[in-house]
Amino acid sequence: MAQAKSPKVLISDELDPLAIQIFEKNGCKVDFRPGLSPAEQLKIIPEYDGLAIRSATKVTPDMIAAAKNLKVVGRAGIGVDNVDVTKATEAGIVVMNTPFGNSITTAEHAIAMMFALARQIPQASVSTHAGKWEKSKFMGVELYNKTLGLIGCGNIGSIVADRALGLKMDVVAYDPFLTQERAVEIGVAKVELDELFEKSDFITLHVPKNEQTKNIINKSSLAKMKKGVRIINCARGGLIVEADLKAALDSGHVAGAALDVFDVEPAKENILFGHENVICTPHLGASTNEAQFNVAIQVAEQMADYLVNGAVTNALNMPSITAEDAPRLKPYMKLAEQLGSFAGQITEHAIQSIDVEFSGTVADLNVKPLTAMLVTNLLKPQLESINMVNAITVTKARGIEISETKSGSAKDWRSLITVTVKTEARERSLMGTLFTGKEPRIVNVEGVPIEAALSSHMLFIRNKDEPGLIGGLGTILGNAGQNIADFRLGRKDETGEAVCIVSLDAPLSDELFKKVSSLPQIKSAKRLQF
Repeated sequence: MAQAKSPKVLISDELDPLAIQIFEKNGCKVDFRPGLSPAEQLKIIPEYDGLAIRSATKVTPDMIAAAKNLKVVGRAGIGVDNVDVTKATEAGIVVMNTPFGNSITTAEHAIAMMFALARQIPQASVSTHAGKWEKSKFMGVELYNKTLGLIGCGNIGSIVADRALGLKMDVVAYDPFLTQERAVEIGVAKVELDELFEKSDFITLHVPKNEQTKNIINKSSLAKMKKGVRIINCARGGLIVEADLKAALDSGHVAGAALDVFDVEPAKENILFGHENVICTPHLGASTNEAQFNVAIQVAEQMADYLVNGAVTNALNMPSITAEDAPRLKPYMKLAEQLGSFAGQITEHAIQSIDVEFSGTVADLNVKPLTAMLVTNLLKPQLESINMVNAITVTKARGIEISETKSGSAKDWRSLITVTVKTEARERSLMGTLFTGKEPRIVNVEGVPIEAALSSHMLFIRNKDEPGLIGGLGTILGNAGQNIADFRLGRKDETGEAVCIVSLDAPLSDELFKKVSSLPQIKSAKRLQF
């Protein structure tokens, strides 16, 4: 009997040498070839089953097309901006990352930046090296007894909180997914964003960049902050409107800023460069020997385990599904993805629990991947590192209870998936099924029967069940040249509670959304994307 061929792995970026040993120990052949040009990488990539990278290698559509034997891409680190995950998924290539390998390092960098900002250490160092002795110029502030505001209190944010509490700082945190119980456990006060702005002497950001967090620090939010506030960003560029921050620094309202990330990177020039009260570093959050060692070892172990044993860890685009389950689960995976995304986009408060119920024929399947898919997409707006593999672990670590139940009957449906999200403010549920066994449909929203297929750009409205909504909405959208692809309206009973789901051909602008939201029949409106 012929011996199975050993998987072949290309390491195309600088990784710790121990990664090579781990691959070889697990039966993989390894080529360590950092520094190749894109053309050279393109030429040799067809030979490999696995590709281990950091940030230098760009996994483009051309590379994916050429990689006829590639089964897995492993990114040593959290960010996968240099990987076309969509194209990799289409090609059947698993994309893995190491979301927790550099958490301590990034948190420590934020703390170091806060110290440097408080005592103007970089500026004082430059001055002293220049032979000046400007002792009176660099008057600092203590961190002791100051209030630190965390925007985002997940894995990295909670580590920063722990270090700040050790410095005897008061810590407040804004995070829609932080429960009160978890806040008490880690010793922070959970607050709304405006309260954080009002109370904080220092503000540090620890959130992914998405539609909810993009430009979260802007002219309006800066005006709500204390005079003399200091701002640290070691998370992602694009969270701060850099021109607005400069204006606030120039006016003296903001005393200083320490930035490790920028809108455009690599940042060879920036509006904030040269400002005397700004400290800048070139995206060093994960740049320590320990972090690079950890992520290199983790990515090698994960990739080898997948190539040799078929095990999946920290995959961004692949559930843990057996070959037998895959064909039957595929349409339900899409339904679970849509239900989770819908629920996540309309949830605005800290989640206490998520209950997923499978009824009818779907209850006979392996539903674990469906729960993971649903929870992943529900929490994705707030948790950049969440994926199908770590979804349940991450949610439990944040104090969110997950329950999964099955029942044999789905009443009016052959199969039904129901997700109920309990927050500190309310409880809401969504139901979905498959039409013709393969087409996902929403069939109930918050107790209101309504049947709708989801599309790329949608509008979800809670409204009074009164005349004029459809006409008013149609007039506003029509005058703006915005076409309605589909319109679904449902009501619970004659009490006046109703919802509608509108599919649009294009995204709704801020101005148009404001006009729609101002209609007298509308209680609340939300733009959704799928």
